[in-house]
Amino acid sequence: MPFLETPLPGCYIFEPVVWEDDRGYFFESYNQQTFAAQGLDFVFVQDNEAKSVRGVLRGLHYQVGAAAQTKLVRVTEGEVYDVAVDLRQESETYGKWFGTVLSAQNRRQLLVPRGFAHGYLVLSETAVFNYKCDNLYNKDAEGGICYNDPALGVEWPALSVPYQLSPKDELWPPFGQHRTS
Repeated sequence: MPFLETPLPGCYIFEPVVWEDDRGYFFESYNQQTFAAQGLDFVFVQDNEAKSVRGVLRGLHYQVGAAAQTKLVRVTEGEVYDVAVDLRQESETYGKWFGTVLSAQNRRQLLVPRGFAHGYLVLSETAVFNYKCDNLYNKDAEGGICYNDPALGVEWPALSVPYQLSPKDELWPPFGQHRTS
């Protein structure tokens, strides 16, 4: 199967089967039947794309309540370090994080389930980041956590340029003071 388990239950790396030859390549970036066979039966209702330059750090974001989202994320140009944080209070891995490199070259995708915060750091000169969501964005339900909170201890890669965060991302509260409803 093209799914790799991560240390966080419900969070998977998806490695699509790629057919390559001298003309190029082809792969299914998403197939509902493939995901359903793994027990991952989502109806994605919104696709998003962001282009960013090296050092841009977006996150750690999530939505609460009925607006919570499962995301299937991938990079179609460049490379990012992608992070998911388990915010499910009943989970054995509550407050734990997982990070992996996603790139246009490795074609890996990360499935980030509802109840997780998510963020990424651009490692390449530029990166185009795409993600599918199983729920529409709801501004009133958004939340975030400070990306460098020592309580989480996310090990973001060091870069030769400073991190660039949006003003909103600079103001997210630390873990433990984050929004839960």
